[in-house]
Amino acid sequence: MPAPHIRSARPLRFLPRVLLGLTLVAVPATAVAASASEPAGPETAAAAPAPAAVGLDDPAKKEIAMKIVSSAENSSLDWKAQYKYIEDIGDGRGYTAGIIGFCSGTHDMLELVELYTDRKPGNVLAKYLPALREVDGSDSHAGLDPNYTKDWVKAAQDPEFKKAQNDERDRVYFNPAVKRGKSDGIGVLGQFIYYDAIVMHGDGGDSTSFSNIRKRALAKAKPPAQGGNEKTYLNAFLDARVWAMKQEEAHEDTSRVDTAQRVFVKKNNFDLNTPLDWKVYGDSFHID
Repeated sequence: MPAPHIRSARPLRFLPRVLLGLTLVAVPATAVAASASEPAGPETAAAAPAPAAVGLDDPAKKEIAMKIVSSAENSSLDWKAQYKYIEDIGDGRGYTAGIIGFCSGTHDMLELVELYTDRKPGNVLAKYLPALREVDGSDSHAGLDPNYTKDWVKAAQDPEFKKAQNDERDRVYFNPAVKRGKSDGIGVLGQFIYYDAIVMHGDGGDSTSFSNIRKRALAKAKPPAQGGNEKTYLNAFLDARVWAMKQEEAHEDTSRVDTAQRVFVKKNNFDLNTPLDWKVYGDSFHID
């Protein structure tokens, strides 16, 4: 069984910049009250928009998503305790850190520290920007050791750095996954499955990226937006995801799919409703 705190390891490449503002917020319809003297007629009823379906970007659902990912990434449901996390896990991607496994070798850590420094010049990590640019795309610690990890922990006490981590997680991973999931017509569970795949594999041009995992799934099944069955399509996507994971030794344990996501699919829990029970790396987790 893999040791706990197995972190995501995205390919050694520059992650594409994702346009800001991709978040699609599900806004519930507002009922229009008719006056006491004028009862609502057919025109009034027709004018009221239909309630929008809840998506993974619903705050309660998003919190569930963060906990499930943390169970696989950190062997804990306490995802908010991971802002200060940082270590080199020996996967060839340098330092891995924070709530989503930002890596010094895969460009997303650099973009995070750049954002933090834009918002708060002179912060404790700003002095490492030249080194982060130099080591980007490698596993080198040149210019980072010996104090980078200590300074990361210090930065994690700053609410502004926590907000920067949240914002980069959303911009690069969460928002694109939810947007793509909604356009494919899949529900909260499917959007979460997309999100977990993007967290681990990134979304570049390599064969194991999120987009290519999705292409493999589309070759086997249609998503609901194309008239397909949701359960059939999600199983096809998870099959493709397992294939991608097995291409890299660090990901060959597929329990985050087999004993977690497939469990929810098998139960037809497409809205990711609680209570939830699952296992990762043999450890059991529960959300009421």
